[in-house]
Amino acid sequence: MSSVSKLIQKMKEQPHGIRFQEAEKILFAYGYNFSRQKGSHCHYINCSGDVITLRNENPLKRTYIDDILSRIGEK
Repeated sequence: MSSVSKLIQKMKEQPHGIRFQEAEKILFAYGYNFSRQKGSHCHYINCSGDVITLRNENPLKRTYIDDILSRIGEK
């Protein structure tokens, strides 16, 4: 089992304990690239133009985790 799939499993089982760096690793693995940052909010975009915004905080709120999982098709 790869580290990305382990992180996805962790996101499903413990959505309140995910660090920003872990979420960013998932986004990079699914083709998202860092676009810009304004304050504490980071924007990531994929090749189809889908933009996702994350607040740079630890741990991330469950809302961000649910959004990531639904966009990568794991929800």
